[in-house]
Amino acid sequence: MSANRGSSGMSLISERAAALGQRERNKLDKLRRIKDAARELFLAKGFDDTTTREIATRASVGIGTIFVYAENKRDLLFLIVNEELEKIEQMAEAAVEERASLLENLLRVARIHYEFFAQQPALSRFVLREMVFYESGTQAGRFQKTRERLIDLLGRIAAMAMAQKMIAVNEEPRFIGWTIFSVFQVELRRWLSDDDPNLLQGLQTLERALRLVVSGLAPAKAALRLTTGGRSAFRGIQELPRR
Repeated sequence: MSANRGSSGMSLISERAAALGQRERNKLDKLRRIKDAARELFLAKGFDDTTTREIATRASVGIGTIFVYAENKRDLLFLIVNEELEKIEQMAEAAVEERASLLENLLRVARIHYEFFAQQPALSRFVLREMVFYESGTQAGRFQKTRERLIDLLGRIAAMAMAQKMIAVNEEPRFIGWTIFSVFQVELRRWLSDDDPNLLQGLQTLERALRLVVSGLAPAKAALRLTTGGRSAFRGIQELPRR
């Protein structure tokens, strides 16, 4: 009798596991359909002219299901690319080599990103446009972590070059990384503004900009002097209270 009860109990557990597995598969399938539908419509109609209702219809899900994964249309855009961007950052980190020069490591990281964004330039332009001031939404935190990870990586590359005496600068590596990131993202946007961006030309222009950042402008003291008139930009400004 106890053996039968044990067999029945195991069967019930198996049924529950199978049901749970099926629910998970259904969720993954819905997510895939939503992401595919959003990508297709953004590319076909443009980000601005696509509605969340159209995406739900194309994905064969209710409009409420859309909002389980994304709070708004911008969130849907990053729902498409967040996972891919995370993989790109992993690839970028793996591409850095201790024996490589500062410039070479920066270009290795840049090339991986350029190749990714070049796959679908139209969609990439929407992503780069919408990432500005993107701080709220279901997918925003995930994206922000990926961006911070890239800035940290650029800072670590700079710190590695400082430790190896490749560069000598009295500045925090994190700030150096942020400065390089600023140049990188502006140049990436400029490059992608072309309808058919050329990967080699884009990387060559970025290399030129990075060489300027790394080598500097070799300023004389006069170039950095702020006269009384030059400091007028700060006149009357009071520091905001820290939160």
